[in-house]
Amino acid sequence: MLDRLTERVLLGEVLAEFVGTLVLILFGLGVVAQVVAAGLGGHDSIAWAWGFGVTFGIYLAGRLSGAHLNPAVTLAMAVFNKFSWRKVAPYIVAQFFGAFVAALLVRWNYTEVLAKFDPGHTLKSQFIFSTLPGNGSLPVSDWGALRDQVIGTAILLLVILAVTDLRNSPPGANLGGVVIGLLVVAIGMSFGTNAGYAINPARDLGPRLASYLTGYDHAWRDQYGHLYFWVPIIGPLVGGLLGAGLYRLLVSPFLPLAEGEVGMEVPTEEPDES
Repeated sequence: MLDRLTERVLLGEVLAEFVGTLVLILFGLGVVAQVVAAGLGGHDSIAWAWGFGVTFGIYLAGRLSGAHLNPAVTLAMAVFNKFSWRKVAPYIVAQFFGAFVAALLVRWNYTEVLAKFDPGHTLKSQFIFSTLPGNGSLPVSDWGALRDQVIGTAILLLVILAVTDLRNSPPGANLGGVVIGLLVVAIGMSFGTNAGYAINPARDLGPRLASYLTGYDHAWRDQYGHLYFWVPIIGPLVGGLLGAGLYRLLVSPFLPLAEGEVGMEVPTEEPDES
């Protein structure tokens, strides 16, 4: 009976990760398709829609799964935040398939617009679905894009841990999802040039596969002809661990202990009674 209950709970968590990531990517890819292929909006609308997608995905999945929606978050939580290693693979698979299905829906919905904008399915519209160094046009190398992904995802996890740490000063009134959404907007507005701020392996790999299966034969490579798909996978995974590690090293040890928690208290200055 207990095993069945455990399996049911895990199924609910996995489905929440799937649906939450699906919604996140629908808003994210949808706005890029609208801006790039239809010419409606600009960079700021892309940044805001990705942030809204994150917020909506968090509120959709948060109660059931914690709304990781990102393998870099799941891995970092397992390493630094006592998240069960047993759930890591199911979460990541659900996130990948959520992003994959979302990309197929966006690809289908924008069929006519994409056919007119880029009938040859070239790099011109490929980066609607997956990221490229320098957004496909600026002189950024693959290694420069990797550096960018490490830095961007480190910022993401550093702040996520601060926002979700009850010993810190987390947002009240259930506003954590809004704050994390604003964090993604800020990353997009300040770190979107070098690699399109994937900061999420599922966000890039799922749509990359979807675009490959629907006519983008060049999907695994960048504008230089290099195999590029690994950059927005490895970069965010490394960056997520770095950001979470920095939080655990530089912030967490100095916060007051939660009730019943055993550990090192930060010494406070005693009044001089002499």
